[in-house]
Amino acid sequence: MSRLSLLNSPLLLGFDQIERTLDRLGKSAGDGYPPYNIEQVGETSLRITLAVAGFTDEEMSVTVEDNQLIIRGRQVDDEDRVYIHRGIAARQFQRAFVLADGIEVSSANLDNGLLSIDLSRPEPAVRTRTIAIKSSGVSQKSKALPVGDNTNAPDND
Repeated sequence: MSRLSLLNSPLLLGFDQIERTLDRLGKSAGDGYPPYNIEQVGETSLRITLAVAGFTDEEMSVTVEDNQLIIRGRQVDDEDRVYIHRGIAARQFQRAFVLADGIEVSSANLDNGLLSIDLSRPEPAVRTRTIAIKSSGVSQKSKALPVGDNTNAPDND
């Protein structure tokens, strides 16, 4: 069975990457842990804040892979503790955010159980490029010799 593509118009060329990104987002939208906020902190700056109480900076990693910001956390269970009731489970998580082209991760900071990741979006440079048009046919201009020039005329002697 073939899948209906949203970007299958012949006028939309080169949008395969966007379609793959939308598929990836649909698959990862189910898990809600850890909760997070996304805020705009400046004209070209964003901040993602994740609630990661109980995790240390050594138990987490922040990476960028193919325009995707991936935050992973894995707590190691302490074998020496004896729990009478365990309501806070040691668990692992992975949270991914798709980044637009040009978005850069500036920093990551863990403070009071909140992991803040700062992103910057530099102003895009305006790019204008002129494409030369080449002619594939014979030039329309006549290549006839000027009148009175007999350098290529046959000898009639």
